[in-house]
Amino acid sequence: MKYIALFLVLITAASCGPNLRPFTQNLYDQYQWSDNELERIQFYLSDDVVLTRQLTGGSSEIISGEIKIIDGRKVEQVVIRRGTPGVLLFKPKQNRFAIGFESNADERYLIFGPNPKAGDRYSLLASDWNRRDGTVTYDGRKWSVNSGSAFSSLMVDLKKINKVENSSRTAGGRRVNGK
Repeated sequence: MKYIALFLVLITAASCGPNLRPFTQNLYDQYQWSDNELERIQFYLSDDVVLTRQLTGGSSEIISGEIKIIDGRKVEQVVIRRGTPGVLLFKPKQNRFAIGFESNADERYLIFGPNPKAGDRYSLLASDWNRRDGTVTYDGRKWSVNSGSAFSSLMVDLKKINKVENSSRTAGGRRVNGK
């Protein structure tokens, strides 16, 4: 009996959580959201993204990460964890979203766009990808991301998107001369 009750509690809890699905070009085309509507959609990150930049002697300003020593080099890292919520800040061009994951930091964003190799999911875009890593701009600086981040994509909660607010009323009718 305890196991049945526990099972029901788990199912209820799971059904209350977000129903995250990849944000794809097909979904975007299907709903044809305006920029204003897109700004009201809560996006989530599908996988961890680790931004890394090497600090040189003259460049020791720390933005929002932590300092680590990797292979004898001093580097700064910013980690954006899987499931981190983000919002659309602007669209730099058609089918490109600048998504911010930090509060009160509109200059800190990553660019996402449809990736044909990933079912047209809106994936992290970099200015240059090679076999090991890519280069992205974040907070006006160039950062390195590992190649695993290439398939980090945007997720959305379809329950919230599909909610339709319905209101109805029944007309009482209208007669000639108000009778």
